[in-house]
Amino acid sequence: HVQLVESGGGSVQAGGSLTLSCTAYLGPSVLRTWCMGWFRQTPGNQREGIGYIFREATTTYADFVQGRFIISKEKNNLYLQMNSLSHEDTAMYYCAASRWGPCRLSWPADFGYWGQGTQVTVS
Repeated sequence: HVQLVESGGGSVQAGGSLTLSCTAYLGPSVLRTWCMGWFRQTPGNQREGIGYIFREATTTYADFVQGRFIISKEKNNLYLQMNSLSHEDTAMYYCAASRWGPCRLSWPADFGYWGQGTQVTVS
């Protein structure tokens, strides 16, 4: 049974930073064998890919990140460190997992498992 649980969302002022966490319960497998990603979504819009780590490979980010966000992982925890936040970053943020790949930021359906989301509001 796979479960992803996000935390760390909240309200932050523009220019500030926030770090989101995702604890992954992956049954007998370990995080390093999965593709783990972060997405975000605003009301009325499609889910937008932020970045992912595919197994032990380097991290891939969407163009809009422009070095402001950093994805990292430790044991069964995935993190999204967000810096220089602006109002446009206000969204529901989701952790996602893909067991075997592919894991394309432009195709959220690649990720078969999703957390419940955590809201980030930048004012």
